[in-house]
Amino acid sequence: MDHPSMIARCLIGALAAMLALPLFAAKYPLTVRSCDREVTFERAPQRAVSHDINLTSMLITLGLRDRMAGYTGISGWKTLDPDFAAELGDLPELASRYPSIETLLEVDADLFFAGWNYGMRAGGAVTPSTLEPLGIPVYELSESCSWVMEQKSASLNDLYNDLQNLGRIFSVQDRAETLIDNLKQRIETVRSAVKQGSTTPRVFLYDSGEDRPTTSGQLGMPQALIEAAGGHNVMSDVSASWTQVNWESVVERDPEVILIVDYGPRSWQQKRDFLLQQPALQDVQAIRERRFIVLSYLEVTPSVMNASAIEKIAAGLHPGIFGGRVP
Repeated sequence: MDHPSMIARCLIGALAAMLALPLFAAKYPLTVRSCDREVTFERAPQRAVSHDINLTSMLITLGLRDRMAGYTGISGWKTLDPDFAAELGDLPELASRYPSIETLLEVDADLFFAGWNYGMRAGGAVTPSTLEPLGIPVYELSESCSWVMEQKSASLNDLYNDLQNLGRIFSVQDRAETLIDNLKQRIETVRSAVKQGSTTPRVFLYDSGEDRPTTSGQLGMPQALIEAAGGHNVMSDVSASWTQVNWESVVERDPEVILIVDYGPRSWQQKRDFLLQQPALQDVQAIRERRFIVLSYLEVTPSVMNASAIEKIAAGLHPGIFGGRVP
């Protein structure tokens, strides 16, 4: 996993402004909506545990490192950028992959910030229903709710909703609103620019897989990112989040650009070379023209790096507008 250091580079101004603001104290008990549940907090969490790099980055960017007991689910799949590792400092990774109930109990966790397929699985050992009797509230990543309830499409509002709720839960609403405003301004700059374009390029996201590619349908965050950047997700008719499809469906939709997610055991260069050598794809326009955009896992999943992803995608889709430069 690369580029977590961009959190600091892209948001340093916003962070400075956030930390300088007076905090608006929340009133407890406080109840927030999490997927199809209501979750009540008697006080602001002091020993929170987050799962995965994108959820952890939200808490760190909101200045909540001292309210965390640790994090889980990063080193088992991803490599921490040195700058982000420095931001985490001595905050411990409690489990390299999935946490157990014992993992959370041992650190006296008072919040588990996770999502469905981001640390929790339906019927798994660690879920809101298994943790509730133990006094550990769970706040679920909004984009992941499609795994447990009906959702129409992924939206950037999912990200804003999570940041707002985290601001309320930890009583740092001013920091959350400042961060949201910063992200919205950057994204609106891109939206306004791509309106000048006369085309909406067809885009396919390639995560991994050889026999069948893993991609993102209309319920995954890439759907919202591609739309905001002035593109069309060729898998937007697939009512799923992260899912597998057939190569035949990719060929039929003939993407003009392919997004490659840079994480996992294979480098983005290896993934690109595999696509270029895949016999079934030789007539696909993106392959013929070698049009690829590389994004990190942190950028394509719900995170504070989503504005950066939209900027990169827009620059790659509309070089005539941006001159090949990231806005």
